[in-house]
Amino acid sequence: MICVGIDVAKDKHNCFILSSEGMVLADVFTIPNNLKGFNVLLDKLQACSTSQDSIKVGLEATGHYSYNILGFLLNNGLDTYVLNPLHTNLYRKSLSLRRTKTDHVDARTIAAMLLSNAGLKPYTNTAYHNEELKSLTRYRFDKVKEGAKLKQSLSRLVCILFPELEKLVPTLHIASVYALLSEFPGAKQIATTSDQVESSAGGCL
Repeated sequence: MICVGIDVAKDKHNCFILSSEGMVLADVFTIPNNLKGFNVLLDKLQACSTSQDSIKVGLEATGHYSYNILGFLLNNGLDTYVLNPLHTNLYRKSLSLRRTKTDHVDARTIAAMLLSNAGLKPYTNTAYHNEELKSLTRYRFDKVKEGAKLKQSLSRLVCILFPELEKLVPTLHIASVYALLSEFPGAKQIATTSDQVESSAGGCL
């Protein structure tokens, strides 16, 4: 068995590869948080393992910073474990490693946790997609709130600058009204345009 510890950050990840016998197969190395970096990790794993080896990859739950690499690992069929940072911290202290939190120590700690098999359960594609759906739902909710605020602002401005309009349309918030306001933001502009049209019509007659 091969255990891989990944310490996730915004722009880069630190990785550490350990064998089931405790042998360091790849000391801490850094990859960028992009597809090129993920493929570097995959190449390292292939170089350190055989087709008979089982591979376990662990990383801490770090929100959206870990989404891309997590999806990559799952798509490549690797058993992946998402660890609670609190548990990682407690495990690091139990190993009497340096109290100061560093990326190199965390990558090694995560690999050691996987090797100890400390009651860990692998992350699943279902869990990953559920998290994506939660994220999209939160994003949609934020956009709906933002849209509601914009509508309120528009209604307030129309009430001040163009109060006649609300009596002429079923609702302010339809595409035709938005187009009208974009071209003619107030009653004055519409009146001026109407006068110009009448003048032009009179000239033609």
